[in-house]
Amino acid sequence: MSNGLADEQVVNGAKTRRKGMTEFRVKIVGWLFVLLATLGTTMLPGMLGYHAGLDDMVAMTILVACEVVSWTAIPLYSWLLVQGYRHTHNAVLYGVRLLVLALVSEVPYDMATSGKVWDMGSQNPVFALVVALIVIAAIDWAREHLQGASKWIVSVLVAIAGLAWVLILRVGLRQGMLNMGLLLVGMALVFHLMDAHENTMMMTAGVLGAVFFIMPAVGVAMLHTRTDELGYTRPWVKWAFYVLYPLTLLVCALPVM
Repeated sequence: MSNGLADEQVVNGAKTRRKGMTEFRVKIVGWLFVLLATLGTTMLPGMLGYHAGLDDMVAMTILVACEVVSWTAIPLYSWLLVQGYRHTHNAVLYGVRLLVLALVSEVPYDMATSGKVWDMGSQNPVFALVVALIVIAAIDWAREHLQGASKWIVSVLVAIAGLAWVLILRVGLRQGMLNMGLLLVGMALVFHLMDAHENTMMMTAGVLGAVFFIMPAVGVAMLHTRTDELGYTRPWVKWAFYVLYPLTLLVCALPVM
């Protein structure tokens, strides 16, 4: 049986994907895009002999390409957040872990993006994942405890509030062009609320990604090839990815500070 780009099989009456990217591979690919963006703002300019104000179209094109291509990772991380929320035994602890990661990552993020130890011009995108988690958890609460119009009103207001917060706080603002936080929260809502309708979900996410400079839509297409497999068995692998993000930012930023 075929569903878009990914094959499916029926096991005990339920559809499971048998070919495509495991969750582990999604994390690896997402990290590679993060690495690309980080190198593009830290080491690559020096390697290309580029600095602000220099009229070097080749270098500028390479650096902008690194940034734009890295936006492919946005839907990958939104999807990983939704999967983490669905499979966690404690959503509150999951949120606390993400918040700690966001706080720990802020200084390395500022160093990698602005060359400063502290910069309020943009906050790291992990804060957007925290906001997205709160939003989808609050919407689930409303759907479970409220009835009729009040359920929908609260859900819409919560979603608007989450999007407003990441916009006001400039979460994941990249190159003054893309507010990564808005897209992370928006994609998480799509993946969470439309999960029962794969093709509609992916088409909606793809259109949303295309509005934000095309490349996030490529990430959605990559997700459509995913499997239902975790892809690793050792529990320390999960914790390694928590460390990998701030470590990547720090290792790339320190040599050029």
